[in-house]
Amino acid sequence: MRQLDSVIVFLERKRDLLKLIRATATVLVILAAVVGIAASFLLSVLRVDGTSMNPSLIKDDVVLVVHNSAVARGDVVAFSYGGKILIKRVVAVAGEWVDIDGDGIVSIDGVPLREPYVNAPNLGECDLSFPYQVPEGTVFVMGDNRAVSEDSRLSVIGPVEKDQIVGKVVFRLWPFMRIALI
Repeated sequence: MRQLDSVIVFLERKRDLLKLIRATATVLVILAAVVGIAASFLLSVLRVDGTSMNPSLIKDDVVLVVHNSAVARGDVVAFSYGGKILIKRVVAVAGEWVDIDGDGIVSIDGVPLREPYVNAPNLGECDLSFPYQVPEGTVFVMGDNRAVSEDSRLSVIGPVEKDQIVGKVVFRLWPFMRIALI
């Protein structure tokens, strides 16, 4: 009789443990779904294509983009252009005057811009007339690798409208040895 009672108690505990495991698994699955859906509206993961952001970002780096965040001069942003997502750095915001001299030195409102992320200043490909005032509702973007970057210096791209901006690039996720804030 005592052995039968022990078996019954064991089976009841096993049943209770299985219920607890099922309930916990259900909660975790629902939580993962909610987090995944929320993250898809707030975050994107992108792979860098091309060399226009060297040395800050190089081809095949994987970056995290935060949607709907305010952007300021110096921020790296992802934006849509011609059916693609491009990644460039904001060098000027609406209302500011951009000037780029023949050596590629960028000035904002007459003050040379300190750009430690640029290896070598370069006028690059450019068909805008300078000085250039950034229109309202837009930002002026340039790649860090000025010699090869196609960016706001070209009238075909021009200043980027705020509604074209996907978000701010905030973190390099890959490669592992280069994980860092941007």
